Amino acid sequence: MKDKLEQLFYFGLGSALMAKEKIEQAGESARSCSAESDRKAREFFDQAVAKGGEEREQVKGRIKEVLKEAIDELGLATRADVEALRAELATLRQGQS
Repeated sequence: MKDKLEQLFYFGLGSALMAKEKIEQAGESARSCSAESDRKAREFFDQAVAKGGEEREQVKGRIKEVLKEAIDELGLATRADVEALRAELATLRQGQS
């Protein structure tokens, strides 16, 4: 009877220790999954930001093209045109002096 009680005690103790190890393993697994999820979320965020930046530059370039076409169609003076006129006006003023 004593042997049976001793075996039952060791069985209970062994089972508790095995359960403790399994719980610790599950905790480690959950932590590594959480870290992996955080890493994947950060990678996705970084990729989305990079893609957004690329798209921004493309949209910006397209807007510049459309504005340039509109300016050309309307016959508006560009900055270069105005600067050329200023330089010509300055030359004419110097010639009068």
